[in-house]
Amino acid sequence: MLSNESPYQEQFHELLDEIREEIQSLNDEIKDLKKENDDLRSKLKEIQDGQTDIYSAISESERLSLRHQVLGLISKIDNHLEDNQ
Repeated sequence: MLSNESPYQEQFHELLDEIREEIQSLNDEIKDLKKENDDLRSKLKEIQDGQTDIYSAISESERLSLRHQVLGLISKIDNHLEDNQ
């Protein structure tokens, strides 16, 4: 244990103060980062809530038409592949 007359006592206390300041600085940074993270999560949620998938953005008749077109293209591809065999 360091005695009151130890030549290293002052240095020890200075270093201890530096450590305390660094800990406080890191705690402040953590607090700021948590706030920023919360803000970014809120923005992300707003963006996600505003998005819709492609099928919910179009009407039922448009969905059926799109499905028919896709099935037609698949059929053409199948026929093309069968003809080349």
